Amino acid sequence: MTHAHPHASPHSSRPDADPDGQAEILDLDAEVLAGHIAAITAWLPAERAPREIVDLGCGTGTGTFALLERFPEAHVTAVDMSAEHLRRLRDKACDAGVRDRVHTVQADLDAADWPDLGTPDLVWASASMHHMSEPGRTLRSVHGLLAPGGLFAVVELAGFPRFLPENAPEEQPGLEERCHAASERHHAEHVSHRGADWGPMLTAAGFAIEGERTITVNIEGSQDPAIGRYALGSLQRLRHSAVDSLSPGDLAALDRLLDVDGPHSILRRGDLSVRTERSVWAARHGN
Repeated sequence: MTHAHPHASPHSSRPDADPDGQAEILDLDAEVLAGHIAAITAWLPAERAPREIVDLGCGTGTGTFALLERFPEAHVTAVDMSAEHLRRLRDKACDAGVRDRVHTVQADLDAADWPDLGTPDLVWASASMHHMSEPGRTLRSVHGLLAPGGLFAVVELAGFPRFLPENAPEEQPGLEERCHAASERHHAEHVSHRGADWGPMLTAAGFAIEGERTITVNIEGSQDPAIGRYALGSLQRLRHSAVDSLSPGDLAALDRLLDVDGPHSILRRGDLSVRTERSVWAARHGN
């Protein structure tokens, strides 16, 4: 998954590079939220265990490996535009002893013609659909790809992660919410489908909705260094999209949090948590 926040995207202007640490953030996302991702795969209303799965906008493999664990007889075709993310995914598959169950495909899912991805029983798209320039066309492509009776799982962010208490930092209480508000205004101009209700669009593309749910995440992380690194990387990316809208005081406070060598570094805080939501739609291809 490659994107403005730590989740997958099918395309990038620099497909062979990882210019701002997206891969590390994706790996931390997978580590910190592993239990919640497993809960989503366990919930999927699969009528029978899928043997062929396609992971669209796979990033470094968060969904791929969760699906391989959930369906131990399955083979996954992992699709992303980033060669670096796919390389990392293959390396992790080798380390996990499942390389023979993973096939990677580098492709731009916004292209009109997709490469041959077989006829999967399950297609998984986590935090990638909102990046599509023409999501209706993408949904129709998925419908044409799936085997009759196959399942399409769309996972999207219902809320972006928060890490700091509401009254933090002491000199600029509420800083994180103001950063998120500024980032939302920025992304509203560039990622218009973020936060969309995918149910009606799935129905319009010929799918039957079989289930919808929201996963609430609230992880206390004061003793978990991975959460500190996750918060650091996420706020670094948030700064990039919010910088033009923040007051001088807020920007200075944010930079103090992001200074890993400074006394106010977010890595030194003992009051972090991960708070977010993810929405899931399970849609069936009609027989």
